Amino acid sequence: MMASDSGKDVRAADGRTVVARPVVTRFAPSPTGYLHIGGARTALFNWLFARRHGGKYLLRIEDTDRARSTEPAVEAIFDGLRWLGLDGDAPATFQFARSGRHAEVAQALLDAGHAYRCYLTPEELAARREKAQAERRPFRIDSEWRDRDPATAPADAPFVVRIKAPREGETVIKDLVQGKVTVRNTEIDDFVLLRSDGTPTYMLAVVVDDYDMGVTHIIRGDDHLNNAFRQLAIIRGMGWEDPVYAHVPLIHGADGAKLSKRHGALGVDAYRDELGILPEALFNYLLRLGWGHGDDEIIAREQAVAWFDIAHVGKSPSRFDFARLQNLNGHYIREAGDARLAALAAPRMSGNSDLDLLTRAMPVLKVRAKDLNELAAGAAFLFTTRPLALDARAEALLTPEARALLGRIRDRLSAESGWTSDALEASLKGMAGEIGLGLGKLAQPLRAALTGQTTSPGIFDVLTLLGRDESLARIAAQAIAAPAE
Repeated sequence: MMASDSGKDVRAADGRTVVARPVVTRFAPSPTGYLHIGGARTALFNWLFARRHGGKYLLRIEDTDRARSTEPAVEAIFDGLRWLGLDGDAPATFQFARSGRHAEVAQALLDAGHAYRCYLTPEELAARREKAQAERRPFRIDSEWRDRDPATAPADAPFVVRIKAPREGETVIKDLVQGKVTVRNTEIDDFVLLRSDGTPTYMLAVVVDDYDMGVTHIIRGDDHLNNAFRQLAIIRGMGWEDPVYAHVPLIHGADGAKLSKRHGALGVDAYRDELGILPEALFNYLLRLGWGHGDDEIIAREQAVAWFDIAHVGKSPSRFDFARLQNLNGHYIREAGDARLAALAAPRMSGNSDLDLLTRAMPVLKVRAKDLNELAAGAAFLFTTRPLALDARAEALLTPEARALLGRIRDRLSAESGWTSDALEASLKGMAGEIGLGLGKLAQPLRAALTGQTTSPGIFDVLTLLGRDESLARIAAQAIAAPAE
């Protein structure tokens, strides 16, 4: 669905969005759970559009569902947005606190003749709905109270306030993503503005809040497209200017089905806390879900602001691919500062870890890791206490012959006065040449003895990070004396 045309944004000949007025966008989640991946992308697109056009990006918490809205969910949403760098430009608006203002607008619509009190009972509505189902036709509210004098209503009878939706013609929206969308006004029913207890509905509250917040551009999921036509009935009934709409396709799983937990539809906090994703990686990945700039894959925040155009968002659902996110995360891990990575990896390690040693190890650890969990796992050998536990592959590698070779390696290295990577490499290469073996034949059992695994950073990096005493002690623990020559 789409917005009307007067003074609205248009697309230039090259497809760019041309903005006709100062931009205000908003992200308006319901605090009934975590900040999910689709919501985070919606927030990102709103933030980028506002930044691109020098406007404002605002937050609103739609907490009118009091039974399901919780303070922990509110804080989880704020926490996720802060982590991604998508804080609002002003304190967040809370929808429930504005219910008086919503009712005020409903009364204004009543006074102007654009709404009416409907006294249809739940039983009458249920009977009409059942009749429509039996006749296999869509159910539309057709209340006799639309044009009836409310003075004829029973005394003290409960009522709802309904919008007087237009019945003639059609409503057209020129959506910045979906293009021109048209709906016949006969398809828009007289939906409820105020319930019988006087509380506002979502449809009314959203429109009033957007107007009062000065929102000019509504960027949201295309599951709200039908709502736009209904909301325009309120907007035009109040004589307010139409917002510009941009309805973004939803995210699907890699199999094309609606995104669910089995596809990776977790909360933003889970990507951070459980999966070890960096915020800049998730930012970049979400940016590329449905939007692109040529073949560019790695797009920094500043570049994203300069390039972003909502008109370049595709009309088809994008597909979530966790492997691509991991690969992107690996890039940002390699680009990240060593001290920062050490501080992020340390809490993921069991036992105590030396932050200084962990920082010094980062240059050789981060080249292999795709997430913070892998980074922490790769660093675990540095802080393992003796006797070192060997995994199955390392155990199988340490045959009696390999253990005898470790004895000779220990003797060779213990004679080294300079414990540097270059000196150790020269020494072991010399030894390999002397005994007629490739360097790899020495490095394999040495790696198993030093780390308990068959994969690790370069063996000379491992030796220098562990230091002379610890390295020799670990080798000795796995070695047997070499036979006398």
